[in-house]
Amino acid sequence: MTPCYCWWEVPYYWLGLKAYDLVAGTQGLTMSRFNGRKESHRQFPTLAQTRSEDGSSLKGTIVYYDGQFDDSRLCVALACTAALAGAAVTNHTEALKLLKDNNGLVIGAEVKDNLSGKKSHVYAKQVINATGPFADSLRQMSDPSKPSIIMPSAGVHVTLPDYYSPEHLGMIVPKTKDGRVVFMLPWLDATIAGTTDSSSEITMQPQPTEKEIQFILDAISEYLTVKVRRSDVMSAWSGIRPLASDPSTQDTASASRDHVASMDTDGMITIAGGKWTTYRRMAEDAVDLACVNGRVPAGQPCQTSHLALLGAHGYDPALFTEVAQNYTVPHRPGAIDTRVAKHLAASYGDRAHDVTRIAEQRKLGRRLVRGHPVLEAEVVYAMHHEYCETPEDFIARRSRLAFLDHRACEEALPRVVELMGEEKGWWYPKRQRELKRAKAFLSTFTSQPDAPGIKNASPKEGTDLVSSQNKGGGA
Repeated sequence: MTPCYCWWEVPYYWLGLKAYDLVAGTQGLTMSRFNGRKESHRQFPTLAQTRSEDGSSLKGTIVYYDGQFDDSRLCVALACTAALAGAAVTNHTEALKLLKDNNGLVIGAEVKDNLSGKKSHVYAKQVINATGPFADSLRQMSDPSKPSIIMPSAGVHVTLPDYYSPEHLGMIVPKTKDGRVVFMLPWLDATIAGTTDSSSEITMQPQPTEKEIQFILDAISEYLTVKVRRSDVMSAWSGIRPLASDPSTQDTASASRDHVASMDTDGMITIAGGKWTTYRRMAEDAVDLACVNGRVPAGQPCQTSHLALLGAHGYDPALFTEVAQNYTVPHRPGAIDTRVAKHLAASYGDRAHDVTRIAEQRKLGRRLVRGHPVLEAEVVYAMHHEYCETPEDFIARRSRLAFLDHRACEEALPRVVELMGEEKGWWYPKRQRELKRAKAFLSTFTSQPDAPGIKNASPKEGTDLVSSQNKGGGA
């Protein structure tokens, strides 16, 4: 909901969101509406009736609807769906250089498996550069003289306890003191608050500063009756979003939230910009461009608009009840609790039964850490079915533990390493190295006095394939 503390804000925001409804058409979730002061307080009890900044009283709120998702789960579902369709999927793979034919066209890449150290050549009819904020590094690997098209933009988020917001409602402030948007949303049994885009430099592990965290807390405190405390911050992170400009134009002001698909003179296609809500359109445009240029034969019409991802085929909103009833907790009598059942159904779809089967057969039905519904069995499942190779993969890219609760994640890490070590046969020194590296990674989910980016950072470091947009991606 958008709180209105001045009378002019009511028609202003109401008309804007009605235009939003009109553009959405039949694809909208539910029509926006106006709630009076009393109804707003009933639905959002912690919303301040008087704004502390200027003493203005609440006139009402405009409520509109949007969707949210767990981007780590969607990303890994995409990779697994591609593999099921016949794609060769790999992660932790570093691009060393691009391979070209006698005509100077890119036909592949020399890559290195950073887990084994093995190098190999990979060839393709069409090479597509879909490396997010690192797109310029790949383009300039082919030709160092190519101009940059990426304008990196950072967004900082903090995780707060669930009582900061109602279970079904969030809050968005369209304009704060410095003109930025601040939002607060319920997410995965917690509350996240954050800002919109701000200028950034490119780095593999962006980290928020204390100043940025405090700005968010100060901004939301003006609109809440809850005492906003720095000690309530459970995790904090920063993510890089790549705004892109069309390389065929000279106008750098053309950089926008829209995506850009283009083919360079070396034949490599770059797809950049965009956002999660348009990822299927981005994929379709990139493949269409490859077909138009003749390097990939055109076949049947694109099917992405109705292609279900892995786990969706047997999904139903009531699936969690089936999971709860059919799963017997191995370490204690009785059925699984509802929160865990809902978590498994939402995270894995119809594959939730595979997770519970591992929990039953191997007695891995315990939670990794108190207060969170993630089971030990999920670590083993991720290793065998979701390309999970390191503890960091699991805590940040197969689950959202690192993003939700820094301390709980740190408490769970030794057990995560133990489970992975048992599956992979890691000896004690190897387990200790994995634990040390994972703790170093987890430390980036706290603040530091200053978090400068690294200019011209490269994607060559071999980050996990299914990490989100530079850690923070999408809340």
